[in-house]
Amino acid sequence: MKKLAFYDAKPYDKIWFDRLKEEYGFSIKYYEYKLTEDTVMTAKGYDAVVCFVNDTLDKAVIDGLAQNGIKVIAMRCAGYNNIDFKEAFGKVHVVRVPAYSPYAVAEHAMALLLCLNRKLHKAYNRTRDFNFNLTGLTGFDLHGKAAGV
Repeated sequence: MKKLAFYDAKPYDKIWFDRLKEEYGFSIKYYEYKLTEDTVMTAKGYDAVVCFVNDTLDKAVIDGLAQNGIKVIAMRCAGYNNIDFKEAFGKVHVVRVPAYSPYAVAEHAMALLLCLNRKLHKAYNRTRDFNFNLTGLTGFDLHGKAAGV
C-alpha cells in the first residue's frame, strides 16, 4: 500500500479521497497546514505528497522531499506556478490536474455573470444589515443579449 502525505487538507478533500483510497491501494495522512520548508520533514516515510495551490514547492522543499524519499508530487489543481520545475527535474516527478470540466467552468462563469448583473453580492451585504432598500441594485435583462462563455 502506497502512503500519501496530503497537505492543506480541507474537510471536503477528506470526504472524496477517503472514498477512493482503498480502491486504489493508498493510505493517506491529512495535514491541515501547508507544505513549506518548515513542514517538509513531515513527509518522511511517505511515497508521495499531495499538494495544493498555496503550498510552497521551491528548491528547499523539493530538496527536502527528495532527501525524504518522496517520488511524486501530486498537485490537486491545474496551476503549477508555485513549483520549481528546474529543481524537481531528475529528483521527483510532478503531476497535476490537466484541466477542469469545461461545463463546470462555463456554469461558474454564468453564475458570476448573474451575480454581477443582479448585484447579489451587494444585496447580500445589505440584507445582513437588515437594509432591504433596492436603490442601486437594479440589473438589466439578459434576454436578447449575446454572451460568450
